[in-house]
Amino acid sequence: MPHTISEEALLAMTASQYMNASQREFFRKRLLALALECEQHLGNARNNLQTPAQADPLDAAVEEETCRHQLRFMARQQALLGKIRGALRRLQNGDYGYCKISGDPIGLPRLLARPTTEYCAEVKARLEQNERHYAHQRTG
Repeated sequence: MPHTISEEALLAMTASQYMNASQREFFRKRLLALALECEQHLGNARNNLQTPAQADPLDAAVEEETCRHQLRFMARQQALLGKIRGALRRLQNGDYGYCKISGDPIGLPRLLARPTTEYCAEVKARLEQNERHYAHQRTG
């Protein structure tokens, strides 16, 4: 079992060491910690939703708005949890760290910033550009 390394040690590795056992273990632990954090946030949000309704109309309105915010937060956390689980599956399959479209390495700095990413920066920029183009066509 490879030992856990620091971000600095990770970034100091050569390109030929990309996605070696130490790097995979580093990201596995990071993704598992993110998943646990998401699950805790979801549990806290669920508990917050279980507070009793207020009899006062103004308090009830505030409660309703808070509830809407909690539900949006929970939806974002659920989506992130799905991405984390997908990243863990890619890690297990040996696809983690490589662009889903081009197959090129995503790169350690990008993975450190966004461990759930599926695309290298160039492909992601192209996808976002296409998205903006099509959104502009729909609204224009």
